[in-house]
Amino acid sequence: MNSIRQVPTRVKSRRTEANLGAEREHFDKQQLNSISKAINSAETPVKEKHARRIILGTHREKGAYTFWSYALGFPLASSSILSWKFCHVLHKVLRDGHRNVLQDCMRHHSSLVEIGTLWSNLHDKYGQLVALYTKLLCTKMEFHAKHSEIPPNLEATDEVLERTAGTDVNNVFQLTVEVFDYLDAELRLAETVIRQLNTSIAVSTLTSGQCRLAPLIQVTQDCSHLYHFTVKLLFKLHACLPADTLQGHRDRFHDQFHSLKTFFNKARDMQYFKRLIQIPKLPDSPPNFLHAASLAKHVKPVVVIPDEYEAEQPDDEDDDPEPLIEVSDVSTSSLQPQPQQLDIFDQTFGPPNGGFDDRDLQIESLKRDLEMLRAELERVKAEAQRYITQLKSQINSLEAELEEQRAQKQHAFVENEQLRMELEATRRRNAEHETSQVVFVEAEKKAQATEQRYNKLKEKHTELVASHAELLRKSADTVRMLSATQQTQEEVERTKYQLSFEVDRIKQEADMKLEEQKFEMEKLKRELEEKLAEMMRLKGTLQSSEMTSEQMNSSVTALQAEKERLMRSVSEKEAELSSLRQTAQVQQSSLQQERERSGRELVDLQGKLQEKSSQEEQLKQRLLEEQFVLLQGTITEAENIIQDAVAKLDDPLHIRCTSSPDYLVSRAEATLGSVDKVKKGHADYLSNMGDAGGLLRALTQFSHLTADTIINGSATAHMAPTDHADRLTENCRGCATQSLQFFKDLKSKTTLPGADTASIRIIVQKILNLGQELRPKGMDVRQDELGDLVDKEMAATSAAIEEAVRRIDEMMNQARKDTSGIKLEVNERILNSCTDLMKAIRLLVIASTDLQKEIVESGRGAATIKEFYARNSRWTEGLISAAKAVGWGATEMVESADKVVLHTGKYEELIVCSHEIAASTAQLVAASKVKAGRNSQRLSALQHASRHVNEMAANVVGSTRTGQEHLEEKETMDFSGLSVIKLRKEEMESQVKVLELESQLENERLRLGELRKKHYEVVGVPSEQVSDGNSQTSSLAYPATMSPKPSKPTLSKKPALAQKPNVPPKATFK
Repeated sequence: MNSIRQVPTRVKSRRTEANLGAEREHFDKQQLNSISKAINSAETPVKEKHARRIILGTHREKGAYTFWSYALGFPLASSSILSWKFCHVLHKVLRDGHRNVLQDCMRHHSSLVEIGTLWSNLHDKYGQLVALYTKLLCTKMEFHAKHSEIPPNLEATDEVLERTAGTDVNNVFQLTVEVFDYLDAELRLAETVIRQLNTSIAVSTLTSGQCRLAPLIQVTQDCSHLYHFTVKLLFKLHACLPADTLQGHRDRFHDQFHSLKTFFNKARDMQYFKRLIQIPKLPDSPPNFLHAASLAKHVKPVVVIPDEYEAEQPDDEDDDPEPLIEVSDVSTSSLQPQPQQLDIFDQTFGPPNGGFDDRDLQIESLKRDLEMLRAELERVKAEAQRYITQLKSQINSLEAELEEQRAQKQHAFVENEQLRMELEATRRRNAEHETSQVVFVEAEKKAQATEQRYNKLKEKHTELVASHAELLRKSADTVRMLSATQQTQEEVERTKYQLSFEVDRIKQEADMKLEEQKFEMEKLKRELEEKLAEMMRLKGTLQSSEMTSEQMNSSVTALQAEKERLMRSVSEKEAELSSLRQTAQVQQSSLQQERERSGRELVDLQGKLQEKSSQEEQLKQRLLEEQFVLLQGTITEAENIIQDAVAKLDDPLHIRCTSSPDYLVSRAEATLGSVDKVKKGHADYLSNMGDAGGLLRALTQFSHLTADTIINGSATAHMAPTDHADRLTENCRGCATQSLQFFKDLKSKTTLPGADTASIRIIVQKILNLGQELRPKGMDVRQDELGDLVDKEMAATSAAIEEAVRRIDEMMNQARKDTSGIKLEVNERILNSCTDLMKAIRLLVIASTDLQKEIVESGRGAATIKEFYARNSRWTEGLISAAKAVGWGATEMVESADKVVLHTGKYEELIVCSHEIAASTAQLVAASKVKAGRNSQRLSALQHASRHVNEMAANVVGSTRTGQEHLEEKETMDFSGLSVIKLRKEEMESQVKVLELESQLENERLRLGELRKKHYEVVGVPSEQVSDGNSQTSSLAYPATMSPKPSKPTLSKKPALAQKPNVPPKATFK
């Protein structure tokens, strides 16, 4: 018997499971249909009804699992328009979907990043927009995942923002930076969309333009809230931190303010946005954060979304409203009448095997109809709830503004009271001190200004109350329209019997809905009563001020009037609800007429679309012709540049111009790079003749670089040997000929596809090879050993200086033992000055080493240190030469000082060594300065050390000359005992000696000049290239003051110096 009793329960559970499965299947089918219609590759905006169904689906399943399961199947990597519409739908789902949508979307964060990276690397207009949109969505999800108190639609009150920011100034600072980044991402997307719309043919009235502009509605809503958050946070930061610390924040806000204002103004002028959104106006100038009172002038921008408009397309078969819940039909095969067996079991539990009588069939049919009607009613309720939620959000925002105004009013009250107290104190002081009348007048003016400000706040409060009442009236109109729409759909779809049956049900639902509205109105009444009580409390606290009391009474009167208006609106709503049923038939007829009118308008629009297509074809053809004409003009200008360069080859004035092989090689390498760009631009133009920008830029660069190579090749030939000069000049002329032939091929449309740059590349490569052959030979060191050699030479120089200091100390000790008196004083002075000079040189070497490391680290990039030295071999060789020169000069000075102290040398040798050290340090500074940055601190330290070395060298010269004057006794010239004949004879002998010494001096100068010329030949720099200014080593040249001398075994010879002979300078061409 127990099993028999459980039969009805089991049958009911199986029926319930079947209904739930069918309901789930219908939900999945409806979501898939909406998602596939909303996200497609057609260049049309996303329809609001499809997006709305997707959003309702997230609220039903409390997440976005179904949305992502279908969205991941779309080929987003193959269509940029598909990806753009996917991002738009995802943005709307994040803003208006269920609160769990954010968690589901964060699981697919990496997929969004990959899509953005993919489209950012492709040259597609929609692809660029998709890259920016994915970056915005990732930033949005990361921000709201980190700050969960702020919802994704950014509709948070100031209290929530204060709670999120906290009291720690570091958290407020970080939150401000994140809001800045958030707003930057929004503005970057908006600016790119508007810029593309301005540069393309599309306009806001066409579907192609509306497809781009549709997401900017959500961007505008986000930007208004983010702007308000930024202003509040910056005022809070300025209250905690000094103004100088926040200068960067203010500059960044000013840039965002002007960008946002420009975006709002442009969007407000577009026809597309005028019927969809009301964009607020920003003030003319940004808020002054340095003045705390400016916060009271700030008005939160409010974006208003009017009643959404959506054009219905007649060819959309699936756009009819479908119930959110569908009950599976009962199989009719099981409902066939079967013979009844009248037994106890049948009488107790009904017919077996699912048999039903006629009443059961009618009951099942009515149940199915009832479920369909319930689903339809649920859909209408959801639609109405969405409108109510939207209006409530606007009411909440206005109430938040009202609270802000109250807080500002309270602040004004406090300031007014403070000013009144100051005024009373001023009056008391006026009785005691008659001279304080000026202070009293100022306080009185300030009190009047505060009163005026309070009056303005009161007027603003009155305006907000009026806007609140207007919104309540709009809410009533919206409910009336929804009820009318519901009645119209029900009367069309139902039969007379169902209509009579459902009229009573609709009445009951309307009564229930009216009860709900009454409950809402009662709630609003209670809120108004609370506000009234609050205003009464404010009235009690401000009784001390007569003017304030009068203002509060007027505010209470205004609130009472508002309460009466609300009561009248409730009664009007009840009256309108009873009259709506009578207007349903009239609305049905007007709907039919509207459909016929829409069909006629559709035919007219199709004709206009065909006309627009023909105009677009004409514009495309005109664009191709303009691009080709622009290409011809660029080619003509390039030919003039090449011909002008060829004309300079035979110009007599050009013969005096010279250039270095290194500079020619650099120009030729740049020309080869431009040849590749011309080849790529030519291929791009052939594939898309509507865009010749790449080819024009490449041709302009190629013509200038080729002309530069021809001119510098001719200038280099003026200094090269005859054979090399002839070949170089011939190749320059051939380069010009091939370039002009290439330009000639580009001028004609018939020869344009066959134009080739291979011959130009070959001849430029020949010029490059000749330039490399003409390069001067450097040191006999392999390129890969230059890096090690630099370190070795710098270390050897430091070691030589340390050894010199040690030897000078030994000589000082030995001189103190062996000499005394004036000689000891002279020797100590000379050796002390030499020691100071060595210390200065050691500081110079350290500063040069630090600067060298900075140059290598900043210039090598991804290459190694050895590769950097090898790539800059000429500079490296100059640096090595300078280091050797410093070490050699230090060693020579120690030898000369030793000879002077032992009286076996000459003082002149020590003076010449000082000059040589000054020249060597100058060469080291010049070698380090070639590649150093202009604002490098280490370069400044090196120059300071060089000046210190020059000062110490001057001290050595001065102490040497002073000691020489003290030790050498001048003979007294007494010619009183000589006769006239002897005086004449002595005079002639003195003249002969003077002539001999002048002759020796001239011979020595000639010998010095020959030695310097031979020195340049040894280091591989011909005398004709001494005046060259294009090479990097030109800055290493510094004239030495003495010829080479034998040195210590560690430094076998004097290092090679890039010296300049006394030859007339040539005009250097760069």
